[in-house]
Amino acid sequence: MYVCGPTVYDKAHVGHAMSALVFDILRRYLIFRGYEVKYVMNFTDVDDKIIQRANESGQDPFQLGQGLIEDYKHNLADLNILPASLNPQATQEMEGIVNMIQQLINNGSAYSVDGDVYFRVEKDEDYGKLSRRKITDMQAGARIEVDQRKENPMDFALWKSAKPGEPAWGSPWGNGRPGWHIECSVMIRENLGDQIDIHGGGNDLIFPHHENEIAQTESITGKPLARYWMHNGMLQLNGEAMSKSTGNLIRIEEFLADHEGDVIRMIVLNASYRGPLAFTEDVIQQAEKALNRMRSAFKPAFPGAIGLSEEQMKLLNDQLFQAREDFVTAMDNDINTAGAIGKLFDLVKAINSARDQGANDDQLNFPQQGLLELVHVLGLQIEKQEDLKGNPATDYINLLVELRSEVRARKLFDLSDLIRDRLKELGVTIEDSHDGSTWHFE
Repeated sequence: MYVCGPTVYDKAHVGHAMSALVFDILRRYLIFRGYEVKYVMNFTDVDDKIIQRANESGQDPFQLGQGLIEDYKHNLADLNILPASLNPQATQEMEGIVNMIQQLINNGSAYSVDGDVYFRVEKDEDYGKLSRRKITDMQAGARIEVDQRKENPMDFALWKSAKPGEPAWGSPWGNGRPGWHIECSVMIRENLGDQIDIHGGGNDLIFPHHENEIAQTESITGKPLARYWMHNGMLQLNGEAMSKSTGNLIRIEEFLADHEGDVIRMIVLNASYRGPLAFTEDVIQQAEKALNRMRSAFKPAFPGAIGLSEEQMKLLNDQLFQAREDFVTAMDNDINTAGAIGKLFDLVKAINSARDQGANDDQLNFPQQGLLELVHVLGLQIEKQEDLKGNPATDYINLLVELRSEVRARKLFDLSDLIRDRLKELGVTIEDSHDGSTWHFE
């Protein structure tokens, strides 16, 4: 898999998180299904915006970019996104970039003008096949520069001649730097070969970026660049796509200061990866409630639980196997995460019902472990309470609950309520029954 990463000129926002989460979920699912996945995500660390931001802040553009790359990697770790197998950077691929541009010139797919190099779109007979556009109908779009020296207005830059004060590298056409599109073509070929299984990115990259990647690579290899193209929709804040240029955004670190990472993962899971995703306070609250529902399945049995009958246990285990089968069916259907997680909530309901009917911890363990496996396939950081044994916080909570039970027995209800309420503030919920008290994390 190759997924287009960010252009590092500012800190990442939750729109970047959505894209990263979509492909993390896909990657985890492929591993669950038995595939070995080599996952490459690049960083564009030389770009007009990076140079402009560096000039505005008085920073070296390379130091600016590298610092933001490290920030983004920390963001991904905080969101429980698996590290990429490789993170190539454009500035580290210059030899390959120059070589590939020269190959395109040699076969007539590109031409140089005054130190710049352009790709001839008319040389590529099926240019526009990904975006389903025809050259004659196209208008110059994002990052396409109008230049009278071009043979065709739609020809796009492979190499840009150096401007005063900008980073530059040597080439047969003079000092300069690569165009945006050639970077990814080279990073794919250098790290994954001429053909890959899956190419991913946001749907805003379909044209011109991914269209141009196809044109560049296939003009040399004569082979399809990717077997499958997968594009996520845009995250929308206040009805508009998140964008650094408009300031309509929430940075990942700002979101994580107030919410756990699983909240935004749950938002992504509850929607289609293809469509636009509304990001509102209501949506956030719904995701938090969904997480609490999911965690409810991992509560321990009630004290003194008498156990389920053999028939009841068979029904519960059958519900686990059915949920697993339905989960796979949904995920195999174009990564239908909303359908898949709906099946997991059916299992949550079955487990909670079994607990209410008197299932003991031994009987709950098998379906809980089965649910936990599928929850982890989706990347949610949920654990069974018993798996936290030995954690000092867990041991301390057990001590407080035990102490509270003794306080209740002595009818010191004000003190009992104080312990309950203070634990609630810390994210711990106590449930009382005639058999005793249990607790769980919210």
